Amino acid sequence: MLHSWFRFFTPHKSIPKTPWTADHQWQVSPLRIFILVSGLALFGIGDALVISSDIGNAPWSVLAQGISLRLGISIGLATVLVGAVVLLFWVPLKRRVGLGTITNIFVISVFIDFGLFIFPTAPNHLSGIGYVLGGTLLVGLGSALYLTCGLGAGPRDGLMTGLHEKTGVRVGRVRLTLEVMVLFSGALLNGTWGLGTALFALFIGQSVAIWLGVVARSTAK
Repeated sequence: MLHSWFRFFTPHKSIPKTPWTADHQWQVSPLRIFILVSGLALFGIGDALVISSDIGNAPWSVLAQGISLRLGISIGLATVLVGAVVLLFWVPLKRRVGLGTITNIFVISVFIDFGLFIFPTAPNHLSGIGYVLGGTLLVGLGSALYLTCGLGAGPRDGLMTGLHEKTGVRVGRVRLTLEVMVLFSGALLNGTWGLGTALFALFIGQSVAIWLGVVARSTAK
C-alpha cells in the first residue's frame, strides 16, 4: 500500500492529456474554464504565501514587489504590468496568444492580492520556511491544472519557450537566465529575496512535476 502511495506521487516529465485538455487555445467549455481559473487562483494564492513568508519571494514576484514599491501600487497590479510587458516580447518571437495566456495575467494577479490580504506575514523564520514550502506546493498544483487545459502558455513560459525556439539554447538555460535577470532587477528595486527565493527555485520544478503526475494518474482511464 505504501508503495502504491509513493507511486501515485511519482513526478511526470511531460504535460499529460486529460479529459479537459483543449484541441486548440481558444476551445472553451465550462469544465475547462473552471479548471483553468481554479489552477490560476491556486497559483496566485501560493505565490502570495511565498511573499508573506518575508524570507524571499519567487524571482518574478521579487520584480513585481519592487515595482509595486516604486509605483505605490499593489503587487497584484504590478504583476499585471509585468505580464503585459512580457507579452510585448512575444511579438518578435511570433508566439500565439491563447485564452489561458490572457487569463493567466489577470487571475493570478487578483489572487496574489487576495492571498496577501488573508495571510498575515510570517511571525518568524521557521514559519516563513513553512509558508514557502506550502506556497510552492500550491503553485505546483495550480501550474499542473492550468497547463493541462491546453489553452496557451502564460506570458513568462511563452517567452521562455519562444527564446528557446529562436536561439536554440536549452530551455533550462533560458529559464535560468531570465529568472536571474528578473531577480537582479527586482532586488535593485528593493524586492524581497533570500532563503525563500532559493527554496522556491529549488523545489518548484519538482512540485509541478509531482502534481502533473497526480493529475495524469487521477484522470487515466
